[in-house]
Amino acid sequence: MSQEASVKSSPQSQVINLATLPNLNLQQLTMFKQQLDQELGVFQDSLHTLKIAQSRFQESGSCLEKITSDTEGSEILVPLTGSMYVTGKLADANNVIVDIGTGYYAEKRIEDAKDYFKRKVEYVTEQMEKIQQVGIERTKLREATMDIIEARIQPSNWDARGKR
Repeated sequence: MSQEASVKSSPQSQVINLATLPNLNLQQLTMFKQQLDQELGVFQDSLHTLKIAQSRFQESGSCLEKITSDTEGSEILVPLTGSMYVTGKLADANNVIVDIGTGYYAEKRIEDAKDYFKRKVEYVTEQMEKIQQVGIERTKLREATMDIIEARIQPSNWDARGKR
């Protein structure tokens, strides 16, 4: 784990040296922990979204495996939206139209479309790994912060009767 951690405090970021973490007061530590909790929530949401995208790209790639010259002229379901399909006929088993994002479509040969989806899966997987790594670091930082908070609030100076 690095000796510095970046924490969003407003529009700009501040850097907290981990060696100074024990020097923060309880309120600052609590705020720092809350910021880490928020970041971890964002990371989890991002991972969930990327996992959905990854599975859609994988599914699209596997659907292309089913298109062969024998399937030309076959009846298929054509997606209009994520939940609405219409029947159609496969007119060309060598080319497909691929949604490449933000309302743009491209005609691609089957092999090029397979390669496109493979590259998209690889890219999304790389992004997921990066987010997971940052999440692991933030989790370790959160745990260290929690240890310091717990040490501060534990009544270590109290005797068995609850008196100092």
